[in-house]
Amino acid sequence: NPAPATHLPDELYKTLFLITPNESEAEFITGIKVVGEKDALKAAEILQSRGVRNVIITLGRAGAFVSTDEFKGIIPAPEVHAVDTTAAGDTFNGALAVGLSQKMDIAGAVRFANRAAALSVTRMGAQSSIPTMDEVQKYFH
Repeated sequence: NPAPATHLPDELYKTLFLITPNESEAEFITGIKVVGEKDALKAAEILQSRGVRNVIITLGRAGAFVSTDEFKGIIPAPEVHAVDTTAAGDTFNGALAVGLSQKMDIAGAVRFANRAAALSVTRMGAQSSIPTMDEVQKYFH
């Protein structure tokens, strides 16, 4: 997760399995203003041309744009009443790592991460808003 966004050496991108910028970070590192799926695809293509195999651009309440060999498109986030978005990005990335470690494919891990991040924004605070895996599964099933 390139937060805060900074310029990275091109050779570093070739070593990455996955990168997960949000819209503003994607714009900073690619020069593409991400305001929709078309722009997200352009930004993802730039990152992949630098050597990153998989790109996920988080889009806040809209979910996440995924670009892999198997899938390109937006995986929507569930609708919730947001009260504090402080830990949404960290929650998304942590849940994504959990999903991948649980042998979910990238699309499944993104769905899980979207749910975890959505649940986190319904709570106040940073660490206190991050849900457990059980909480995510119970809330969305």
